[in-house]
Amino acid sequence: MDNINSYPIISPSILSADFACLKDEIKRVEPYVPWIHIDVMDGHFVPNITIGAPVVKSIRKVTDLFLDVHLMIEDPGFYVDSFIDAGSDLITFHFEAAKEKTLEIIKKIKSKNIKAGLSIKPKTDEKEIIKYLDFLDMVLIMTVEPGFGGQKFMEDCAKKIKTIREFSKDILIQVDGGINDKTAKTCLNLGANCLVSGNYIYKSPDIKSAILSLKN
Repeated sequence: MDNINSYPIISPSILSADFACLKDEIKRVEPYVPWIHIDVMDGHFVPNITIGAPVVKSIRKVTDLFLDVHLMIEDPGFYVDSFIDAGSDLITFHFEAAKEKTLEIIKKIKSKNIKAGLSIKPKTDEKEIIKYLDFLDMVLIMTVEPGFGGQKFMEDCAKKIKTIREFSKDILIQVDGGINDKTAKTCLNLGANCLVSGNYIYKSPDIKSAILSLKN
């Protein structure tokens, strides 16, 4: 596909893929996107359990796509080394899980030449993370409660995009949760430039068209 690296970046979430055929599911989107989004959940920070660093390591062996790894886990600072070693290109962790250790974890990730992202849940005020923007590569705005795919887009959460963009013109602003062709437009108009989408892409009868509809 032409200009797959152009903005907005589309990062298909493998949470909506068939895990029994994960390599094949990655290959289905590979021609059309530069990134894939990998949701790591521990059953404590969010009420679901998905995958860990060994699976990320296996994914790294089968694709050259940029690995966009989202840690929805408690004590992310303890685990970042294992996800760096597994081949992550960007590691996003939650402000709510890190609190006063946030800057320390950002610096730890970036010291290994890995890009660092910081995410906030729907109930977290976006102004709480403004002071970290100069240290980050990306902010991830959750427009659903993290934990499960297929949830409805929360319009009020999207307003946070505009606030973050006012404070930083260059940072990547990623949005995750209920992203389809309509909600994508809302997010892009507010200043987002990176979109995570799971069900809308993987459940589509035409993956290429679904991805193009998010970009256009």
